[in-house]
Amino acid sequence: MARIKVLIVDDSAAARGLLTEILCSDPEIEVLGAAADPYAAVRHIARLVPDVILLDVEMPRMDGLTFLDKIMSQHPIPVVMCSSLTTQGSETAMLALEKGAIDIIEKPRVETRRFFEDSRIMICDVVKSAAAARLRSTGALRRNETQAASARPVPSALIAPPKLPPDVILPKPLAQGNEPTTEKVVVIGASTGGTEALRVLLQAMPEDCPPLLIVQHMPERFTTAFAERLDSICRITVREAAHKDRVLRGQALIAPGNRHMLLKRTADSYHVELHDGPMVSRHRPSVNVLFRSAARYGGRNIVGLIMTGMGDDGTLGMLEMRQHGSYNLAQDEASSVIFGMPNEAIKAGAVHAILPLDQLAPELVRLCRQPS
Repeated sequence: MARIKVLIVDDSAAARGLLTEILCSDPEIEVLGAAADPYAAVRHIARLVPDVILLDVEMPRMDGLTFLDKIMSQHPIPVVMCSSLTTQGSETAMLALEKGAIDIIEKPRVETRRFFEDSRIMICDVVKSAAAARLRSTGALRRNETQAASARPVPSALIAPPKLPPDVILPKPLAQGNEPTTEKVVVIGASTGGTEALRVLLQAMPEDCPPLLIVQHMPERFTTAFAERLDSICRITVREAAHKDRVLRGQALIAPGNRHMLLKRTADSYHVELHDGPMVSRHRPSVNVLFRSAARYGGRNIVGLIMTGMGDDGTLGMLEMRQHGSYNLAQDEASSVIFGMPNEAIKAGAVHAILPLDQLAPELVRLCRQPS
C-alpha cells in the first residue's frame, strides 16, 4: 500500500522541521515537502498532489483560511489545520472546520517526553484519518478506510504503542440493574468530521433536551473555543465540562481536550469527573472511558450515540453500555465523514439502530422521553 503523502505549509521553520520529524517517524506516512507559505505550496501541488495538507492557521503572506477556500474551491484535498494555542488561532481554526477542513492539530511543542510522544501519536493518527475522509465539497472518498487499514503493515511497538483499555482509568461496570431510576442521559462519541456533525445535532436539539455528555477528539483548549462557538448558535447551553459539573437538562458538556470525562452518580443525580491519566484507545479524552462510566453508573438510564470518526474508540464502552441496559444509536455511513467508529460498534453488536445525521436529534429526544 502506498504511503500517505503529506505537504506541510507553515511559515515557521522550526514547526516545519518538527512536523516533518514526527510524520517521518510513521512508516505509513511520507512527507512530500514543506512550504513556507501558500504560494510555495501551490508550486509543490503543481508537481505532485498530496493526499493531505497540514496547513498553518496564521501566516503573513496569505492566511490559512484564504488558502483553504482556494483549495476547496479549485482542487479539493483533505486539509488539517495546524494552530497555536492562542485565542485568535483557536477561533480561526473553528471557522476553518466549518469551511471544510477535516481536522485540527495543535502545533507540536517539546516540553516533556510524554507530551511529545502523545502529540506524535495524535498528529499521525489525524493525518491517517484525513486521508480516509469523505470530503464534503465533493462527496468523494479519498481512500477506503477498511481497505487501507487491512493493507498497511502493523507498525512496531516502538512506532505505535499498544492501545490501553479503559481499565487504566475505571474498572469494568458492576452487575446490571443496580442503578435507581432517574432522568436519562445521552452520551456521545465523535472524532474526524464530528465538529460539523455535532453542530448539526446540537442545533436541532430543543431547549429542554435531555442532558448531553460529549467526547470529541480534539486538542487541549480548542474544545473551549468549540464549545463557545456551539453555545452561540444553539438553543441549548453548550459548555466545556469542568470537574464536578452537574448533568442538567438543556445542556451539553464537552470533554476538555487532553482530559478524560466520566459520568458519576450521587444518590439520584449525576455529575461529571475529569481525569488525567494515560491515553486510552490512543486518545485523551477517550470515548471508551466516558461510555464505560455511563455503563457503570447509568445503565438503563443511558442513551448512547457513536458518530463519525476513524478507528474503534467507543466500541468496547458502547458494548458494555448495551449489556447494562442502554439503548444505542450510530450515525449512518452516508452522513459520516468517516464510518470507522460507527461501523466498529455496529460490527461488535453494540448498536440498536443506525440513522442519518438529520434524524438523530429527534430520535434521541424521543428515546429519552420513554420510561427506563
